[in-house]
Amino acid sequence: MTRLTTAKSGPALEALRSGLTGPVLTPGDTGYGDARSVFNSMIGLRPAAIAQCASVDDVRRCVECAREEGLELAVRGGGHSVAGMGLTDGGLVIDLCRLRSVTVDAEAMEARVGGGALMRDLDVATAPFGLATTGGRVSTTGVAGFALGGGSGWLERKFGLACDNLLEADLVTAGGDRVRASAGENPELFWALHGGGGNFGVATRLVFRLHPLPSFSLGLLFFHPEDGPAVVRAYRDLMGQAPDELGGGVIYLVAQPEPFVPDALVGTLVCAVVLPCAGDERMLRDLAAPLTQMGPAAGMLAGMPYAQAQQALDDPPGYRNYWSVENMDSLPDEFIERFCARAYGMPIPSPTQHVLFPFGGAMDRPKTDYPVPWRHSAWAVHPLAMWEDAADDRRARDWVHDVCEDTAPWRTGDVYLNFVGDEGSERVAAGRGAANHRRLAEVKREFDPDNLFHRNHNIRPAPTGYRPPPPRQG
Repeated sequence: MTRLTTAKSGPALEALRSGLTGPVLTPGDTGYGDARSVFNSMIGLRPAAIAQCASVDDVRRCVECAREEGLELAVRGGGHSVAGMGLTDGGLVIDLCRLRSVTVDAEAMEARVGGGALMRDLDVATAPFGLATTGGRVSTTGVAGFALGGGSGWLERKFGLACDNLLEADLVTAGGDRVRASAGENPELFWALHGGGGNFGVATRLVFRLHPLPSFSLGLLFFHPEDGPAVVRAYRDLMGQAPDELGGGVIYLVAQPEPFVPDALVGTLVCAVVLPCAGDERMLRDLAAPLTQMGPAAGMLAGMPYAQAQQALDDPPGYRNYWSVENMDSLPDEFIERFCARAYGMPIPSPTQHVLFPFGGAMDRPKTDYPVPWRHSAWAVHPLAMWEDAADDRRARDWVHDVCEDTAPWRTGDVYLNFVGDEGSERVAAGRGAANHRRLAEVKREFDPDNLFHRNHNIRPAPTGYRPPPPRQG
């Protein structure tokens, strides 16, 4: 792929502009700076053009332009990729921000979601019907990238992963074709979309199964950091027998001003237990009793709309970011001590989060062969470093690496790729399983033989001497 040089850009961009209903932004245009900003402020890529597509035909024209001009192509949904995969340096970005509509069919219990929708768009649209599906753990994540990468979130123990609830997807492929994937139409592609990410085309519409969620409640319990080991052990034991309705995690973080947080805690390190519950406040209080009896320094247990709870721990944009994750089959006391001790090395003050998530429940039960092997792990350790000063870059990265290295005696080796940046091809294969990765490469060869869509956790096309027939049209 090549950069779109100044000499080359004139006619190509003018042709693109004239053919699109949405705007095409180039350096110097009003709005370009905002359009190229992403969640991770470390990403400084400068696309030659950002096409804010307003229709599927706009997307097709952009794909054709990138292919014909030999341009590197990136697809931006929510802009939440820690590696900045929604941008490219000198190439073309398909920005789906104008394709954010969400339509709910309450009778069929389905939601039709535009490829540029954010999690908050989906949550707000389904809330009036008392319905929901598994979303992420913040409201600003792009739905498409989240779900196609597997989709781990607060409701996964109750409703399964986001990809488990994916019923259908419309894509524009590298050849500019409009293709529909479902259990009955292009089933191999449909399988690949359950964890294979954006490797196979631009997802312009997705259909999700919805579930009744008549009530929801959220608990936030803050403990002093020195109480961390006892708190983590208690939470581990609680989740070992908890119903599917309860999820959450333990997160070391810096306490922010909130009505339930005493002034003395604000700005200090705390060990927080997050308790999302797909049930009412009474259920939450009963389940949380082993933790509330430990005397938290601050706490809140309350019923609230799920869409509101999704925004409670939104990651603030504009910080430098570096993340990773390791999965574990168990949580021995020895590791708990290591995990809690590492909290003192976090970049502080900052929005950094030192996270421990439980899996299990509904996400662990499906017998499908979807390429998400990490779903069967018991715990995820997720160091999420966020900081302001570039002088702290090495310190923050080293802290993330140290946290992950602490898991070495117990880790499973598989990985939820939405939680990592660019960690190499071996990690990409581990995120999908070796056998699955080979199968995904065959699907990639069919739908993107030249690897046009490579700004992602990439699957290279399987080598072959022939080209398969074109996909069936949706």
